[in-house]
Amino acid sequence: MIYSNRKLILLNFIFLFLSISTLTGSNNDLKLIQGNVSDKNGVPLIGVNVRIEDGKTGVITDVNGQYKINVPKSFQKLLFSYIGFISQEADINNNSSILNITMLESADALDEVVVVGYGVQKKVSVLGSISNVSVKEIKKSSTPSISNTLGGQIPGLITRQSSGEPGYDAATVYIRGMGTWVNRNPLVLIDGIERDMNTINTEEIESISVLKDASATAVYGVQGANGVILITTKKGQIGKPKVTLRTEYAILTPQRLPNYINGSEYASLVNEGRINVNKNPKFISEEIEKFKNNSDPYLYPNVDWVNEIIRQNSMQSISNLNISGGNDNVQYFVNVGFTTQDGIWKVDNLNKYNTNANLKRYNFRSRTDVKVSQYITAKLGIGGIIQMQNFPGKSANDIFGAIRITSPIAFPKENPDGSMSGLLANLGSNPWGLITQSGYETQNSNSLQSTFELNWDLSKITSGLSINGRFSYDHFFKAYTNRKKDFEVKQYLGKDANGVDIYQTHREASPLGYSLGGQSNRAIYQEFSINYNRNFGKHSINSLLLYNARDFVDITASTSINNLPYRRQGIAGRGSYNFDQRYLMEFNFGYNGSEQFPVKKRYGFFPSLSLGWIPTNESFWNMLFVNSLKIRASCGQVGNDISGNRRYMYLTSMQTQDVESYRYGDSQVLIPGIQEGQIGASNVTWETSTKFNVGLEGSFLKDLITFQLDYFIEDREGILIQRQTVPNVAGFFPWVLPYGNLGIVNNKGLDGSFEIKKSLKSGLFFSVRGNLSFAKNYIVENDEPTPKFAYQSLKGKSIDQPFGLIALGFFKDDKDIEDSPKQTFMTTVRPGDIKYMDQNGDRIIDSYDKVPIGFTRMPEIMYGFGGTVSYKNFDISMFFTGAARTSIFIDGATMYPFEYGEASWNVLREYYDNRWTSVTKETAKYPAVVDGPNPNNYQTSTLYMRDGSYLKLRNIEIGYNLPKNIYNTLHINGLRVFVNGMNIYSWDKIKIFDPESNNGTGSYPVSRTTNCGIQVNF
Repeated sequence: MIYSNRKLILLNFIFLFLSISTLTGSNNDLKLIQGNVSDKNGVPLIGVNVRIEDGKTGVITDVNGQYKINVPKSFQKLLFSYIGFISQEADINNNSSILNITMLESADALDEVVVVGYGVQKKVSVLGSISNVSVKEIKKSSTPSISNTLGGQIPGLITRQSSGEPGYDAATVYIRGMGTWVNRNPLVLIDGIERDMNTINTEEIESISVLKDASATAVYGVQGANGVILITTKKGQIGKPKVTLRTEYAILTPQRLPNYINGSEYASLVNEGRINVNKNPKFISEEIEKFKNNSDPYLYPNVDWVNEIIRQNSMQSISNLNISGGNDNVQYFVNVGFTTQDGIWKVDNLNKYNTNANLKRYNFRSRTDVKVSQYITAKLGIGGIIQMQNFPGKSANDIFGAIRITSPIAFPKENPDGSMSGLLANLGSNPWGLITQSGYETQNSNSLQSTFELNWDLSKITSGLSINGRFSYDHFFKAYTNRKKDFEVKQYLGKDANGVDIYQTHREASPLGYSLGGQSNRAIYQEFSINYNRNFGKHSINSLLLYNARDFVDITASTSINNLPYRRQGIAGRGSYNFDQRYLMEFNFGYNGSEQFPVKKRYGFFPSLSLGWIPTNESFWNMLFVNSLKIRASCGQVGNDISGNRRYMYLTSMQTQDVESYRYGDSQVLIPGIQEGQIGASNVTWETSTKFNVGLEGSFLKDLITFQLDYFIEDREGILIQRQTVPNVAGFFPWVLPYGNLGIVNNKGLDGSFEIKKSLKSGLFFSVRGNLSFAKNYIVENDEPTPKFAYQSLKGKSIDQPFGLIALGFFKDDKDIEDSPKQTFMTTVRPGDIKYMDQNGDRIIDSYDKVPIGFTRMPEIMYGFGGTVSYKNFDISMFFTGAARTSIFIDGATMYPFEYGEASWNVLREYYDNRWTSVTKETAKYPAVVDGPNPNNYQTSTLYMRDGSYLKLRNIEIGYNLPKNIYNTLHINGLRVFVNGMNIYSWDKIKIFDPESNNGTGSYPVSRTTNCGIQVNF
């Protein structure tokens, strides 16, 4: 709608009246100033705020960009502000009443766009809860996996990296916590296509956006409930060819390796365990001394397995070379990258093959935009990823498991003749043998990613109309080559009377084997959209109507069912309205479905509505220190159609293979039976998430401070879970029970961010930024059978809530045991054993006394803060990340001494230094040792629970840009050298292993990275 002259006259009259009424003094003290405001091209700007310098009186420009304002003669300046343009101050000329202004566009406001679902929008008009991270920031963390750089960088994102193994070091990533039991992962789209974000390089990335609320994700329908991560790759820019070479080399140092006790301490602990149960010691003092002084290393070994098999340092390098440029008709961007990362395992140089973990990855990506005609543009994107991985013949879990199993005195690393030592009881558990003598495995994968787009500008028909088509074909293949073997295991028994070594062979060596495996898939995606974006005076509309379909085939599926195509298709739409950059409204919807549900349950409609108001663009706004302020709210629904690996849950199947057989008739003939393979549920469908979000964002003090804050509520209903209330007497196997849309979870929280940045005339620049994410969920319904005691119900608790006993300390003496409730986990309870709380008052400690304890392993709070300071050519930046409201259990065999019998398993120093003894009973943290398993002390309880909160100096970087006169001499356009580090230091309460680790006592560690590099622009 365009205002009539009459309305404009009335509007200006009102503002003129308000201006006059707020001024003091007579009309003789006022001066009428008038003029017009336009952009640099002379186009009139409508709705520009014009205020006198006290900020109390103001008017706005009309449709012709003109204004009139009465100014007290005591004031000498007028202030002009407008969304998307740089605010200006103008001096009033006492000899003239005409003041014309040309305003310059602000690249940070008007031109800044945000990647949204199926398109982009100007930031000022975005109503969804969307957060971004600067690619410049994630480059400061040197890692092959992008997910490891995102934690603490983006509000609403919660991550946890539990492993540093090359190729398998990606972090778990959730958006706004957990809202369901099975598929909690966000949808990740690279250039609009579902792809793995951990296989691309940062040099390929243009932007990363995280879509959090229903307004932002409704267009994705049944895939949007867990949020969406949008990654856009780089494209060419008009200009001369630009060549950038960036190469960096890093030293990786594994952090917090498990610290086990030595041989003499272990032998002493064995004796202590026997003494505590009134048995004679196993080792005499002379034998313990031999373990200590290494005088007889083959019969009395003292092996530090961690030191024997793990290197202190490994290496990593990342290099990228890209070229970009173009003209009005063709723009191009090409990048090639090479990444290599070594593992932490020591190797046997006598092997003719590598048994260390290793990753080598070659990346190629190109983007070409061609203006086919005045109105048609074609875009072609090609990506290729070749990844080669090498591993020992045994997995990292097997190797760390062997370290836990094998005590320092069990057997030596090698026998005197160089063979692998070992025992029959733990056959083949020699960690050195697992790494160096078990062969090796290679994994080679190739990914082809292709996208073709065609855009047709139909503005000749009507301004703002365009259509767009997109087609992609991705193919992935991964081959596993296993060259594994069993090494010979011999036990050294000493020397015979003639001084000849005696061995007992427990296993013969096998030859190097050969087997192949692999997986392959392909995905076809197609999309067609109509876009209409147009301004009508103060009115702006933005609309989208889109159809898309995806066809995914698991080419190497093990069953015919899983080999069938996975298909989705649907339509999506968006309509937004913007009045005068003040009042905003947007409607989004997705109508799509999945083939895995029954015919009448396949499609769903997922709408969202969002509203926004920008009060700083109102004429009455007079708080000049607030440059911009936007209030927005949204409500809508999205879905989640993935729930485990079971396909076509509505079908019932029968199974005739691998089932029980029965004998029939007089002759008792054995006939195979038939049993249910899957019980179908005819009405299963997707999960539905209803989301509400209210947000506030803006800037202060001439954009010195910017901020964003959101509060959200999510109700997830219809969560697909397997029925829990079918009684066992019904005769069904647990794995065939049907699924149903029964689960309900409530999730709520808030997230926000801020940034302070300033450039001074002296050349000094500084910035400080931070963000916070908090999400808390509650189970409302999970179809659980009613527990005997209400406190053991999962309802009202968080997803993955741990349960255990509450430890009250340790039994002091026999009288304490006699006066306490009976503990039923073992027959005999002794002083030094753990004493638990009786929850139900029945004077018996059993499984009914387990209650919710601690928080989930995935933190409910994640935050990050840091900053950058630069002066001329030098800069330094650092960033901290942290997590809170998370618990970790340091439990398992190495904290449970001799769980599998006397002298079995290794023992962590954490336990040894803090165990209960007659001397340390007042300060002990862990129970006394006995000569074998102690089920009473091995219960999940608060005794082994720790606060998993942490604060990490995640990265720090120091850089230097060569002065212009130097690189001009070198005939280059720029040269930067830098040194950075990742995972520098951690403040936490765990100490013995990384606070992001899984529950337990050790796995492949996360490493500290010390990295140096150079970037040259040609």
